[in-house]
Amino acid sequence: MKIAIQGFEGAFHQIAAQSFFGKQTDIEACATFSELVRKVKQDPGVDAGIMAIENSIAGSILPNYSLLKNSGLHVTGEVYLQINQHLMVLPGQQLEDIREVHSHPMALLQCIDFLEKHPHIKLVETEDTALSAKHVRQKKLKSVAAIAGKLAAEIYELDIIAPNIQTNKNNYTRFLALSRTAVPVAPDANKASVYFHTSHDRGTLAKVLTKIADAGINLSKLQSFPIPAKEWNYYFHADMEFENPAHFEKGLEKIAPLTENLKVLGIYRKGKTH
Repeated sequence: MKIAIQGFEGAFHQIAAQSFFGKQTDIEACATFSELVRKVKQDPGVDAGIMAIENSIAGSILPNYSLLKNSGLHVTGEVYLQINQHLMVLPGQQLEDIREVHSHPMALLQCIDFLEKHPHIKLVETEDTALSAKHVRQKKLKSVAAIAGKLAAEIYELDIIAPNIQTNKNNYTRFLALSRTAVPVAPDANKASVYFHTSHDRGTLAKVLTKIADAGINLSKLQSFPIPAKEWNYYFHADMEFENPAHFEKGLEKIAPLTENLKVLGIYRKGKTH
């Protein structure tokens, strides 16, 4: 399969794609999330996509929820990836040789406690962690290190001289698997992503949430977004967990009369953590 990802070869999106679809997965690298969505929708050579949707530290990636809502794509699954950042260099380089560290601003921030212990090292922001590793290899940059994931070190044949340097060791990102066509609902599916909006009447949203709870469904995510054409009105993205698909369908029946534009983005199996 060829899977569209945001980022370059060796990026965390590729690790997520391999974790979900298998090690032999080929990737279609995309510069932006918008390009990723467009590739999945329109490119017949791309079978599916993997898109980050939230992080356990930074929170929801809000633009991606809007992309998902407007894409017409289907959510077919999810995967949780522990984000481990490593300091990598050309073979033979040592930590005391390093004068610059290149990486994405978020990766640099995630590793700031480690980096502050080495004040002589200059921090250089780049557009992608894996691209930083690629540049170190291709340009044979001595005295320069990159911060990226283990896969990038393997692909670009760099030595990891300081593993797991992220400050917070409990750093996880959730990725959604996306498809241009719906797939049959598995009998063991136990999670769904939906969006809806409610009337602006007092207490309507509270009634919806009560119905979901009364149906025995766990609301694991509720994210609100403004509706551009209606000032101070909002639509909601909801992730729901349940025992089986039939259980979920009964819950939908209960909330349908209280919602508008209720749409199921996907019914799938709750993801594993890698």
